[in-house]
Amino acid sequence: MTEIDPKLTFNASSVMSDSIAGHSEQKRETVHLSERATQVASQFAANAISPIVIAGVIRVIEFSMIFLIGIGVYLWYVYPLDGFKLIYPMTVLSGAILSMVFFQAADAYQLSSLRTNITQIGRVFAAWTMVFAFFALIAFFARISTDYSRVWFGTWYTGGLIFFIIFRSIVATFLRKWSKDGRLERRAVIVGGGKNAEDLILSLEHQGDNDIRICGIFDDRKDDRSPPMVAGYPRLGTIAELVEFGRRARIDMLIVSLPISAESRVLAMLKKVWVLPVDIRLSAHTNKLRFRPRSYSYEGAVPFLDVFDKPIADWDSVMKRAFDIVFSTIALVLLSPVMLATAIAIRLESKGPIIFRQKRFGFNNEVIEVLKFRSMFHDMSDADAKVVVTKNDPRVTRVGRFIRKTSIDELPQLINVLRSDLSLVGPRPHAVNAHTKNQLWDEVVDGYFGRHKVKPGVTGWAQIKGWRGEVDNEEKIRRRVEHDLYYIENWSILLDLYIVMITPFKLLNSENAY
Repeated sequence: MTEIDPKLTFNASSVMSDSIAGHSEQKRETVHLSERATQVASQFAANAISPIVIAGVIRVIEFSMIFLIGIGVYLWYVYPLDGFKLIYPMTVLSGAILSMVFFQAADAYQLSSLRTNITQIGRVFAAWTMVFAFFALIAFFARISTDYSRVWFGTWYTGGLIFFIIFRSIVATFLRKWSKDGRLERRAVIVGGGKNAEDLILSLEHQGDNDIRICGIFDDRKDDRSPPMVAGYPRLGTIAELVEFGRRARIDMLIVSLPISAESRVLAMLKKVWVLPVDIRLSAHTNKLRFRPRSYSYEGAVPFLDVFDKPIADWDSVMKRAFDIVFSTIALVLLSPVMLATAIAIRLESKGPIIFRQKRFGFNNEVIEVLKFRSMFHDMSDADAKVVVTKNDPRVTRVGRFIRKTSIDELPQLINVLRSDLSLVGPRPHAVNAHTKNQLWDEVVDGYFGRHKVKPGVTGWAQIKGWRGEVDNEEKIRRRVEHDLYYIENWSILLDLYIVMITPFKLLNSENAY
């Protein structure tokens, strides 16, 4: 078979741009899942834990403990007798680094090993022993073995081994519990039924160390081409219902079993499901087309073509959360005098609560409660955002006009960041009923909910690019969504840092802020 370049006539960016440009003619409809789909979704309601993050945390802990045990024994036994010798700290650091290399080579960080006490302790014991055998061999041939204390050498080895036995046993206990709860599996849904789906499922189930948990099948077809049960898994609903199911069950992956040759069906399906924060893969195990090897990703020996990747996942999510905690804490400390003065001014001007609470869309379309300083008269507050705030709006107080123009009213959202409802940077959370000219914003822009694939933010790319304030026409909300999707696709810690640093200067332009 002749290889061809992986340039299909559809691509991920075209799916997003077509969705943004489109104008929906239908009103928002509530999708109702079947009873079976609802039951399955409820089984997977808890958040999954990333295996990549778990392995990374274990590496950090073990590296740190190997170093600390070696230094601790040195300070306890060697230093009081011989004073400071640089050769010991250097050897300890080298040993910690070498241990990570040997443990990786022994597959000691694979989940299949970490779950089993005997297997992982055996591998760690062998790798740890090889580290010291390597040091002994080097010291012998370099004729520097007499420069080291044998008591320190043996105690470091024994202390490290005891630590590994205890720590790895605790890790195995937690991993078995999390596996039983279904939190260590990648939850997947098969899109498209029939023979293709059956072959795919059987191929995945034959992989030795497969962490994919198939939750069910979704297909718009209900005839013989897509029976109600495929390879022991039920058809749970249609593609429209899949989006709601994916949000409830916190799905990690959508696997499309439709043939690539069915381009129109695949493209129509992608336009519906790309708004979910999941990995989307096209099954390639039965396709007659053959792409270049680097075009594929694999689950065991099963090939896939990657269409969308879940944004800000694994270690990226850890880094972003750490960024949020550090910078929001600093901001709260530095801005606390401003927040206190604002609270006093609001209380002196008008009666009512200082903090205004509003329901808004958060990550994965979940509704969250966002905090703001109250800027309107209490009896005129609009928690449902039924009426857009305009210039010289009589509902807004004098203090309210000032804090809205300067965005001081948004400062309580730093508390939302610490509570993990919001991120410091991300698409701005819009009110649930936000609308323009009697049209809800998700009716104005098809694919609007794609901006909820990441956690919303206190500030964002759209805001520093001038799309802040009143949204009085369709073009403004469409441009906001375009900028939000650009941010999601191009996220990095440096981009977040840039947005945070530039935001105060952009707030000086209050032209559209009422």
